[in-house]
Amino acid sequence: MSISVKSQLNKKVFVSASAIIVALLLYTVALPKQAQTVFALVQASIIDNGSWFYVLTVAFIFFFVIFLGFSRYGDIRLGPDHSTPDYPLTTWLSMLFAAGMGIGLMFFGVAEPLMHYLSPPTAETGTVEAVQEAMKMTFFHWGLHAWAIYAIVALVLAYFSYRHNLPLTLRSALYPLIGEKIYQWPGHLVDVFAVVSTVFGVATSLGLGASQVNAGFGYLFGIDVSTTNQIIIMCGITTLAVISVATGLEKGVRRLSEANMILAVILLLLIFVLGPTVFLLQAYLQNIGDYLADIVHNTFNLFAYKKTTWIGGWTIFYWGWWLAWAPFVGIFIARISRGRTIREFILGVMLIPTVFTLLWMTVFGNSAIDLVYNQGVVALGDMVNQDSSVALFVFLENFPLTSVLSFFSVLMIVIFFVTSCDSGAMVVDMLCSHGSNNTPLWQRVYWAVGIGVVAATLLLAGGLNALQTMTIASALPFAIVLLLAIVGLIKALRVEAFKQDSQLITTIPHSSNGNNDSSDSWQVRLKNIVDFPNKANVNKFINQTVSPALELVAKELEENQINVKVSHQEGLSLIVDHGEEQEFVYRVFARKHSQPDFVIEGDDDEQSYYRAEVHLGEGGQDYDIMGWSKTAVLNNIIDQYHKHLHFLHLLR
Repeated sequence: MSISVKSQLNKKVFVSASAIIVALLLYTVALPKQAQTVFALVQASIIDNGSWFYVLTVAFIFFFVIFLGFSRYGDIRLGPDHSTPDYPLTTWLSMLFAAGMGIGLMFFGVAEPLMHYLSPPTAETGTVEAVQEAMKMTFFHWGLHAWAIYAIVALVLAYFSYRHNLPLTLRSALYPLIGEKIYQWPGHLVDVFAVVSTVFGVATSLGLGASQVNAGFGYLFGIDVSTTNQIIIMCGITTLAVISVATGLEKGVRRLSEANMILAVILLLLIFVLGPTVFLLQAYLQNIGDYLADIVHNTFNLFAYKKTTWIGGWTIFYWGWWLAWAPFVGIFIARISRGRTIREFILGVMLIPTVFTLLWMTVFGNSAIDLVYNQGVVALGDMVNQDSSVALFVFLENFPLTSVLSFFSVLMIVIFFVTSCDSGAMVVDMLCSHGSNNTPLWQRVYWAVGIGVVAATLLLAGGLNALQTMTIASALPFAIVLLLAIVGLIKALRVEAFKQDSQLITTIPHSSNGNNDSSDSWQVRLKNIVDFPNKANVNKFINQTVSPALELVAKELEENQINVKVSHQEGLSLIVDHGEEQEFVYRVFARKHSQPDFVIEGDDDEQSYYRAEVHLGEGGQDYDIMGWSKTAVLNNIIDQYHKHLHFLHLLR
């Protein structure tokens, strides 16, 4: 029975998460200094005692994702075997890029490389070595490791949701470990944690980024940089996010993401052309080489032999931040990735955004360092140290068309914030609705407004820094949950491997009656191959030939004390129950296809034809049994059932 829209709300998660958010908000607003102190102590304790765990966790995730991309599991599709991607490649990349990194590039594209150059971890300030180290560490923080964290969370969720029909929420990642308990309090607890983490993560970034939008408006229109103006800006962004989330993923988030990707490319090209173009090309290639050459060393570098606070303020901060954002970004990426293979998914999520991100950091970061190092623009370095939110606009003052570039930048920042807010609200709504997208409008609006209210309240009360610290600290328990989820994914993929192996066994072909059945003659087979029947003929074949074959198999299995049923829902299906082991499903669909070019064209109704396609439990097998004799269909069912039993044997 389908669940009605009204009953989709998971009240236990919705009410619990809302109560925790309000409680933390009241505590941070009522006692901001105490909250800041408590959260800072927690973060300091994690850095002092748990930095090795963060580094080891991220290193494991990084190498595990690479392994999956090149392994035999890469051919497994995130959905049934016959599924295709829901979105074109460019749209998919735009949406995951906007949700995963967008606003960070605007905020840190100039600031971080300059800050590393001015205070490098090991090199001497003001040297060529400092320039190289600044770009190397920036690449390290924004490169493959960050996207590997997003990729593994999204992969786990998409796999269990689209491949095993579990809810698209964080609880589903633990299904191989706790089974049906994901629908009880352990599952509710995991989803509540994801909701709270997502709301405060997005709200904190929204609040911190309001200062950058305010700074941009100050440069463009002379607006004062003040808390009041930042609250007004946040209200405007929240309003736009409500409109976007109300229009849904297809129109709101998708269109904004595509528009922002276009703006990002335009701004990048303008800085590239107006800046030291040839030098930037050289620097990009060398930066990639330096990054890849030291990637293993930097992955495991804890500065154990050099006591410094640098790693806590930068690397551990970033690993915690990416892990804290992973539930939000992971669920969103999973939501838009149905139908892609694991290999395609990993290559798309890790490589394409990373290449663009590193190009962005080179164009903006190297250009900014060049201004300070070679052209003596000391004021830019001083401004970065004083207020990193205005670094981008001070940087743009050194280029022609400053007003145009600043306008583009502010527009991009606003759209990035809107997409972060509306996609965050959409993800939280899914977490509170058993993973469903088809929810009442008030739920999506509730979370979009809620994120804006949380951000504005914290900005007004001065509690954003405390919540930023809390968001990082929340990465520790999530890292443990994520490692458990990876164990569950490995177990599930091993089952997939056994399933694939079971399909390789050969069976002895059978004729219909032992020798020369005219229904299986080569002339009949050839006629079936070149025939392109309509829907009515295929349905007639399914009802008159396939259905009796399924009934015969079902009757025989019942006589052997095996639970079996024939279902006429979603095609014609034979479902064999094996108790706690995986059931066998043999299903036949009438699927529509376009006629090949060599067929003589007729009326519009004749431009398509139908196939009687076989689907198993894991999805369509992409072969047609239209025109087969009943005996041939029976033998095909038995062959597939034989393979399924062999699969169960391999599992034991």
